[in-house]
Amino acid sequence: MSTTAFVFPGQGSQYVGMGKDLCEQLPEARQWFDRADALLGFSLSKICFEGPEEELKQTKNTQPAIFLHSMVLANLYQGERATMAAGHSLGEYSALVFAGALTFEDGLRLVRLRGELMQQAGIQQPGTMAAVVGLEPDVVDEICRNASSAGIVQAANFNSPGQIVVSGSIAGVRKAMEIAKERGAKLVKELPVSGAFHSPLMEFARSGLKSALDKITIKNAAISVYGNVTARPVQKAEEIRRLLCEQLTNPVRWEETVTNMATDGAGLFVEVGPGKVLQGLVKRIRSDVATRGIEKLADLAH
Repeated sequence: MSTTAFVFPGQGSQYVGMGKDLCEQLPEARQWFDRADALLGFSLSKICFEGPEEELKQTKNTQPAIFLHSMVLANLYQGERATMAAGHSLGEYSALVFAGALTFEDGLRLVRLRGELMQQAGIQQPGTMAAVVGLEPDVVDEICRNASSAGIVQAANFNSPGQIVVSGSIAGVRKAMEIAKERGAKLVKELPVSGAFHSPLMEFARSGLKSALDKITIKNAAISVYGNVTARPVQKAEEIRRLLCEQLTNPVRWEETVTNMATDGAGLFVEVGPGKVLQGLVKRIRSDVATRGIEKLADLAH
């Protein structure tokens, strides 16, 4: 029997105005945003609703903004209940709060800290990321090995068939881009990011995040959450803690994650949060499953 999976978006899905329609129409949505503002000590809701875009795009703001939008929607949605969940990078925190492994408060504080640490790591060890379209994963891994003579570079996101993101030092990534073009990639494009996410250059952020993760209570998840690092279901608290820490310097195995969820019975993937990025990726990975998004007030009526 096919079941429903909730998937939660990561950085890049944000836009000015996100969540505004929810707050204007639903007092309970307003309460969530007010709660987040009070917890963080500044008006995250104002940045979500009004921007400016430059401020929303700062990693330290983007991450809690997307997390908050996703959590409000997940809590207000009255439709199908998910029996499994996953999130892309930052979205893994949303999935874990939804699954009851983390409290909303701890999740919010963690993603704010994660964003600050990642932004700081990008300043300390400048790096970049690039999308490579049209090459197989093993070819991209080989390209990264060859390019590493110029600097650190590794695959960071295996997003969907033929769509992979590499990450690392500026010299390493640019060398990999050069080789990828020679190897016949359909598209090679540097991304506008503030650091080399999911690469060893995030080590500073990883150690800071580990200290915070060690101090908080993590419970066993009520449903399976598929981890970015392993693409496998996880429910045990200690494994969740370890994987969240490893996630910052390891690739996001999204293609494998969706494949495994579909194999384990997910027939409907519902993207909960801003944008439609994950719906597009899921469709490219498994054309035989259904997808839908919950993003605006109207989507809650299902």
